[in-house]
Amino acid sequence: MLETGLSARSVTTVTAEKTAAAMGSGDLPVFATPAMVALMEHAAMEAVAASLPEGSTTVGSEMNTSHLKPSKLGAEITATAVLTAVEGRRLTFNVGARDDEGVIGEGTHVRYIVDRERFMAKLG
Repeated sequence: MLETGLSARSVTTVTAEKTAAAMGSGDLPVFATPAMVALMEHAAMEAVAASLPEGSTTVGSEMNTSHLKPSKLGAEITATAVLTAVEGRRLTFNVGARDDEGVIGEGTHVRYIVDRERFMAKLG
């Protein structure tokens, strides 16, 4: 059963592959916004995974984030997600990311519960 308050964390280290320059979202060797968003999404997915019906998963549909400050190569980044609303298949999370110096990003994220087989069958 999904209840608000479910939460999870995801952790990564800033490597050259996760920089804005490498991912094409900028040209500086700092933690890329797309990498931060992916880490937040992963935390949200993990927050509810154990509470889903068998054969189900969640897919991301909306992300509203602010990337507030840069993080350097080698920094450890921790993303958190807390489930704040359950409306049928629609799940809303508060998400955030931190490095050793404090908050680097925050926002909200929406995911939908889907049946894995039916979802993949839509691809043909």
